[in-house]
Amino acid sequence: MTHSDFTEGGHRPLPLDERNPEDAARIRRFRAEGRVEFIDKRDLLRTEFASLVAPPELSEGPEADRWVYYPWRRAVVALPGPQLLRALRLDRNRNILTGPEQELLAGQVIGVVGQSVGHAVAHTLALEGICGRLRLADFDGMELTNLNRVPGTLFDLGVNKAVVAARRIAELDPYLPVEVFEKGLDDENIDTFLEGLSIVVEECDSLDIKLAVREGARRHRVPLLMQSNDRGLLDVERFDLEPGREPFHGLLGDTRAADLRGLSTRDKAPHVIRILDGRNLSDKLAASMVEIGQTLNSWPQLGGDVQLGGAAVAAAVRRIGLGQKLPSGRTRIDMERCLDDIAEPPPAVESTWPEQRPEESAPPAGITAVLHAAQCAPSGGNAQPWTLRADSGRMTISLAPERSSSMDIGYRGSALAVGAALYNARAAAAAEGLLGESELHSDGPARLTGVLRLGGGSDPGLVRDYPALLARHTNRSDGTGAPVPAAVLQALATTATAAGGRLRWVADRSEMDSAGELLAESDRVRYLTPRLHEEMFAELRGPGEDLRSGLDLRTLGLPPDELVKLEIAGRADVVAQLRAWSGGTALGDATRDKIRSSSAVAVVTYPAPAPDDLAELVTYAKAGETLQRVWIEAERQGLAVQPVSPVFLFARRFDELFAVSPEFADTLASLQGRFLDLLGVPQSELMGLVLRLSYAADVKLRSRRLPVPQADLFS
Repeated sequence: MTHSDFTEGGHRPLPLDERNPEDAARIRRFRAEGRVEFIDKRDLLRTEFASLVAPPELSEGPEADRWVYYPWRRAVVALPGPQLLRALRLDRNRNILTGPEQELLAGQVIGVVGQSVGHAVAHTLALEGICGRLRLADFDGMELTNLNRVPGTLFDLGVNKAVVAARRIAELDPYLPVEVFEKGLDDENIDTFLEGLSIVVEECDSLDIKLAVREGARRHRVPLLMQSNDRGLLDVERFDLEPGREPFHGLLGDTRAADLRGLSTRDKAPHVIRILDGRNLSDKLAASMVEIGQTLNSWPQLGGDVQLGGAAVAAAVRRIGLGQKLPSGRTRIDMERCLDDIAEPPPAVESTWPEQRPEESAPPAGITAVLHAAQCAPSGGNAQPWTLRADSGRMTISLAPERSSSMDIGYRGSALAVGAALYNARAAAAAEGLLGESELHSDGPARLTGVLRLGGGSDPGLVRDYPALLARHTNRSDGTGAPVPAAVLQALATTATAAGGRLRWVADRSEMDSAGELLAESDRVRYLTPRLHEEMFAELRGPGEDLRSGLDLRTLGLPPDELVKLEIAGRADVVAQLRAWSGGTALGDATRDKIRSSSAVAVVTYPAPAPDDLAELVTYAKAGETLQRVWIEAERQGLAVQPVSPVFLFARRFDELFAVSPEFADTLASLQGRFLDLLGVPQSELMGLVLRLSYAADVKLRSRRLPVPQADLFS
């Protein structure tokens, strides 16, 4: 190809490299002649590229810049290289088309026969960047009657239609190769046109060429698409998958292209009706066909229908290019029918929450008070993973494995809750003068029991904690960020030590930010792991649901906009897309922001048992007592407390992380290790629970509890 190919009557832009002596001379000559306009868009486009969020890496630099000469415009435009131009122009495709998908589609070579509807098709393919080369064929010149549906201009009249389309595409992307067959297709060149195509789109008017293109596509095993504007008819013929398939779905029988040459409009009509399915033509097109040659020159078409056709074909091209399901057949994208079916959207359902029951002025007495206090213990997702029983002078708290979840690895979280419940029961018994001996025992996985024997004793420390544990609650409000005095943190640490555990914390702002990032990433994993996502949203309770277990949505303290986001994030299909894109960073924003408003992040730990210790759950139950005592002391010191449960919280081995989230097991292992290092937790200690500590406004709404067994059932 020589520079003589790039004439004012042509369709090719000419990229010029000013580092090339011959190109540099041409640029100087253009400037000297003064007949060519020079436009430099490089700084503008590089500034826009720099503003992109997470822009792709490029392997080209300024050396790829080109001055692009558009002879029909008498203009030269300075542009960045093809990588930057493509990445920037297609940035709004991202996620609808992923990067790998976009690159896969860019390898397609697509031929478009006929440049009326075909113009819309070719331009849409280039617009979406879903091909790497185009071949356009049309023998006809642009006429004024074409401009009701072809987006040309008066300046294009008399210019070949394929050239008009190619020019428009060149002004969109000068680096996209476009071949033009200005004489249309015939027996001599049809195989040349079809050779190497990924897909051919047939949109010409000549009936014999329509059939010839299909016969050729079958020979070359190229899939064929056709969009007929009437009622949005789209035909798919997968000659790539079915090389023996009859053209036009077999609707023309044994007719061949040679049989259709030279037919009059009247003689062609029966074939056209068979192809388009006369029974399903719109009434206006069907009636218009009667008028062709009488009151109409040809069948009518509207520009909007043509543009819709371009969109339909592009969608089919994407499916074929990405290997998605698209069998041979036909369908209709009928806008008129869609508009006939227009309806009011369903009315918004105003959810009505039940009135919050007033708090009892005083807790129940006797054994009922003990049961009530145990039921008030904290648990993950307010699952209350225990059963309570009182008989023969004792109260028994048993782990209820049916109320567990995937994050409750080895039922360790449930054991933690059972331990907190037993502590509550002891405190209530002490306040009621019923305190006796207590014990914990476990004889296997998911088997843990706490027993409180009822006696006549008391304990000042337990009595002191009793009203506080009844008032204990989760506070998810934003904090002020005010620092926690060292004396307060030391008081919490002393409480943990007295209970047999430890409290470790970070209160430095940079360390808290690091903790927030780790916990936020854990939340992201929780959202993106299908089973964890399902269980997380199963915990939430809305209006009309049983609020006695799970998390009352109102207790989350979310403003209306966050509730809307939660509704979107609850959709499994949405998080599946985010997972496929390796996205979803924003899913951890709520936790990240809460930590940012906090005063400290702490973790309650306990001496770790041996990995094969059958009494491991007893250790976690003892950690539950430590947790409850620390929580009570924190609220006594004026702190708001919110438990935070990262996915890795109860995992002690990598295989446990893998069982919870196979796809993200390595991520979780890394997060866990970094979090333990940040908080200074040694291998000799296990994590009971992470606590977010802050100074925040109190909350009025608290999670409810399941009813306790009736006291009159017990002697």
